[in-house]
Amino acid sequence: MSGKLGILAGGGELPRRLIKLCQDTGRDFYVIAFKGQTDSKTVADVDHLWSRLGAAGEIISRLKEEQVTDLVMIGPVKRPSMAELRPDWRALQFFAKIGAKSLGDDSLLTSVVSALETEGFNLLGVDDILHDLLATKETYGKFSPDDQAQADIMRGVEVGRMMGLADVGQSVVVQQGLVLGVEAIEGTDALIDRCADLKRDAAGGVLVKLKKPQQERRADLPTIGVETVKRAIKAGLRGIAIEAGGALVVDRDAVVELADESGLFLIGIEPADYD
Repeated sequence: MSGKLGILAGGGELPRRLIKLCQDTGRDFYVIAFKGQTDSKTVADVDHLWSRLGAAGEIISRLKEEQVTDLVMIGPVKRPSMAELRPDWRALQFFAKIGAKSLGDDSLLTSVVSALETEGFNLLGVDDILHDLLATKETYGKFSPDDQAQADIMRGVEVGRMMGLADVGQSVVVQQGLVLGVEAIEGTDALIDRCADLKRDAAGGVLVKLKKPQQERRADLPTIGVETVKRAIKAGLRGIAIEAGGALVVDRDAVVELADESGLFLIGIEPADYD
């Protein structure tokens, strides 16, 4: 049996899924829930600490008190302002050390992972534990992209790589070669919603979602789920392309069923195939 697992729980369903796995397999765990981020249902009836993101000293002390050895960061976290963060002395020391690197999401996450490792914790990726979530290279369901959609995927890969290198976002929506929108701090759902009002009167666009080339894969891998597909359908998109080995698919069967019912394609791709 592996060591005690500390779960740094963001929003959404993924933290609950991991908690259930630990319960089912008998693995000892402890949850850190973040105010304004974690759903209260996630920590109902399990050992946990409610804390704010900026309370680094409290969080690390509690994890050590609980004899946590392994850590996983799971679930989306909305990036707060410094005023909302209210960093304690330990967090202030961290930000002073990393300086300008904190401006980009991936640089910040990489620095957080490094700092936690320095404290003696073993950082795991979500896919190290929930193995079935990792996207594979395949066409999911009944529908495949046609030539125009493949061209849009190629354009999306090109733009997505540039965005990733600039540490901006993970998603882009392309329709007939036209970039309708790119993801920044608003997240994928808001990007899809925004693009609904920008689409042309033609075959729908494609959402392309890739991990950043330099991304710390133990934190914030691109993720899609049923809600992503629902929003894509409502926005008039015709398909979704995600990076095989670099993205997570939550509730795969339900995602594929919904996509098939709506005529939406879902494909796992290797970006190198679109060079």
